[in-house]
Amino acid sequence: MNNWFTVKVKYTKQLENGALKRVSEPYLLAAMTFTDAEARIYEELGAVIRGEFAVTGIARTEIHDIFAYDDAEVWYKAKVKYENFDADSEKSKKVTQNFLISAHSVKEAYERLQESLQGLMVDFEIPSIIISPIVEIFPFQENLDREISRRPIEEVEEEEDEVSGGGAVFSASGSDVDDEDEDEDVEEGDSEIEDDYEADEDEEENED
Repeated sequence: MNNWFTVKVKYTKQLENGALKRVSEPYLLAAMTFTDAEARIYEELGAVIRGEFAVTGIARTEIHDIFAYDDAEVWYKAKVKYENFDADSEKSKKVTQNFLISAHSVKEAYERLQESLQGLMVDFEIPSIIISPIVEIFPFQENLDREISRRPIEEVEEEEDEVSGGGAVFSASGSDVDDEDEDEDVEEGDSEIEDDYEADEDEEENED
């Protein structure tokens, strides 16, 4: 079963003005285990990054779905809350899920998320949308998911174009709901990744 992992990579980057700078960047990818995540990031970035790079951190990241649009490269993380009725206990359960949307602004991310979730058969709210430090996302691949019979991303993209005409949807873990208690732990873990990222950026600026 695939999950999303945030992998932090440190390397020397060539800026637009030709200068070289040591940077630390987080990437999000689908993998089955931490070991698979590390192996895959080396495979994905090996042909892209010139010179050596090092993986400085890997963390499991709870993302329910990712809505990718070709016209935007900046990612926004949105929290969605709604109530889910449990037929067994006959009680409503508060559910919180995290989504990523590529957009040009918070306003556009909100509008795209609303459009993407219009088929949800419950009332929901979007309490927060923040910009994400994620540089790039590597969704699951057919050869990685052959054993668990998941569909290749091309089929998902075609289906989304037919249904909504919007962006592609990337899924990994396949979990339907995340209760609010579990989400608190997720939020804590995600904030650590972002805090580490910002701390590294401050350190690199001081070195320059």
